[in-house]
Amino acid sequence: MNNRLRQLRNIGVIAHVDAGKTTTSERILFYTGESHRMGEVHLGNTQLDFDPQERKRGITINSAATTVHWNGVQINLIDTPGHIDFNIEVNRSLRVLDGAVVVFDGVAGVEPQTETNWRLADQYRVPRIAFINKLDRVGAEFLRVVSMMEERLGAKVLPLQLPIGTEGEFRGVVDLVGLRALVWARDDAREPYAVTEIPAPMLALAQEHRARLVEAVVEQDETALNAYLNGEPVDEATLRACIRRGVLSSAFVPALAGSAFKNRGVEPLLDAVVDYLPSPEDVQRAEGEPASDPSGPFAALAFKLVADDHGAKVFVRVYRGKLKRGDSVLNASTGRHERVSRLYEVHADDHVEREELVAGDIAAIVGLKDTLTGHTLCDPAHPLHLEEIRVPEPVIDVAIEPKTRDDLTGLSKALHALLREDPSLHMRQDAESGQTILSGMGELQLEVSIEKLRARFGVEVAVGRPQVAYRETITRAVEVHHVHKKQTGGPGQFADVTLRFAPRARGEGFRFTSEIVGGAVPREFIPAVEQGIKRAAQTGVIAGAPVVDFEATLVDGGFHERDSSTLAFELAAFAAAREAFSKAEPVVLEPVMAVEVVTPVEHLGDVIGDLHRRRGQVRGQHPRGTASVVDAQVPLKEMFGYIGHLRALSSGRAQYTMQFDHYAVAPASVVAGLAQR
Repeated sequence: MNNRLRQLRNIGVIAHVDAGKTTTSERILFYTGESHRMGEVHLGNTQLDFDPQERKRGITINSAATTVHWNGVQINLIDTPGHIDFNIEVNRSLRVLDGAVVVFDGVAGVEPQTETNWRLADQYRVPRIAFINKLDRVGAEFLRVVSMMEERLGAKVLPLQLPIGTEGEFRGVVDLVGLRALVWARDDAREPYAVTEIPAPMLALAQEHRARLVEAVVEQDETALNAYLNGEPVDEATLRACIRRGVLSSAFVPALAGSAFKNRGVEPLLDAVVDYLPSPEDVQRAEGEPASDPSGPFAALAFKLVADDHGAKVFVRVYRGKLKRGDSVLNASTGRHERVSRLYEVHADDHVEREELVAGDIAAIVGLKDTLTGHTLCDPAHPLHLEEIRVPEPVIDVAIEPKTRDDLTGLSKALHALLREDPSLHMRQDAESGQTILSGMGELQLEVSIEKLRARFGVEVAVGRPQVAYRETITRAVEVHHVHKKQTGGPGQFADVTLRFAPRARGEGFRFTSEIVGGAVPREFIPAVEQGIKRAAQTGVIAGAPVVDFEATLVDGGFHERDSSTLAFELAAFAAAREAFSKAEPVVLEPVMAVEVVTPVEHLGDVIGDLHRRRGQVRGQHPRGTASVVDAQVPLKEMFGYIGHLRALSSGRAQYTMQFDHYAVAPASVVAGLAQR
């Protein structure tokens, strides 16, 4: 086993917005000695939220990487955004991380974005520990949040601590592993906690929870289980080893308690990161993903791209081998060779130049011209493809136009840079108006992107009202035959295609296949057929929205020795696809959002009635402290301006969050409005 890899942790901090994630990360920087002052979100002086927009808005927009050390272990840490509009940052970070700390608000518990991030961690098989934060707040309750995690996330949660004191009296934790109390006498982060006896009123409760903990974790080790069944005591070292095995196999999730803002619980959290989260060598790699081996051929995944004063930096996770300055690498996703100019270890917005990267590192490379998020970089002599990062479809559009002729020149370059950095942003030209349409995951993301155009690139744009990103699809299979024939004075154009179109399940996208045998359509023209269909799918036949979730099969065709060309087959396929879209009973799809409204009980009826008027479907409701929580699914079209209306309904006391859930068939009234547009 490689000692360096054993002493390395690649972790992320993930949470719902305002759960205290960045505050927790800032405390980690302080306690590990990486920073000598603690940044505060409300003061706008955090190290990890260094972007001016982040400090102005008081939220994390970009994932930020840094490196700290604790008890001889190097921790590469990525602080991720909590707002749903910037979920791509969480997605691509979890793809390359070995473990995660999930921060929960001790009052709110499991919130919508927590669920989304948890499912992403499930998808990427990332082991987790939970930090239940803000236990000094009114209404905070540690064990209630544990129950919510089990109920809403389907997780087996094992408390490793119990809070000492509640709400404003919260002053420490009972360490169930060591059966001791850790007490912080004051909020001063420079004053270490005191190790004391467990308070007498809590002793019985602590022993009960420790017995449950021991019973659950000894299942991870046969020797420990046999000793436990024989009535032998389980020592602390064995208990920690069993907990680690359970975390690595995702058998359970340990839960810790604290209040990062009050500087309580952070040091034990760091101990848990070192003790329980995996090193690169501990991770069970997916099929086709190389094991961490510093002596093997180089392999890395690019998971983020940022352009700044240092040039275009590509953030990579090195899975295997080594990389030195000046090395040439193969971008297996594009087939091109690229040369590495400089290597950097990243500490938020500071950069330390490195001579070499080694397996397990998360770092930045400068000099790569054609590398994007999700691309695989590898040794040219040992090519391989790593699993790419899945990007969600955008749900909201805005039209943008340059304000001046000078802005017109810079707009294209600026948008190109933004789209390279953020793969969840999309851009297209409206066929009718000629306007540039920018699409994203939400209003805030688009607002931030437009502000970047002004602040970073000096481009001023006029912005239209946000519009719903509708889609179209087909509902039945059809077969169409089209002959494209054009004869002028010189060589003509000829292409004959027979195509079969069929609907696919929602979210499965477009698929093209060819059943051509015997050369009815020459092989070199088949990609042009696919390209023609893709071009036709950019604009649907009902509302001009992109057509999605269908498959097209090239069944038969014909060609002319002299007059057939790539262009002719692309035009023939385009016309055939347009005809098919009209015949296949097309429908319009609208994005439906998962909405959570937290409201005082006395306004519950008004809130539910208003959601019904917005074509919403209420999925359930449950109490949260003294408030009620309503879970609903509502079309995005009906949610514009909702916050103002909700405040008016509740005298300013209710709040809501929403995130994309699925696309559904739009009703006739909505389609009629789109047709008139």
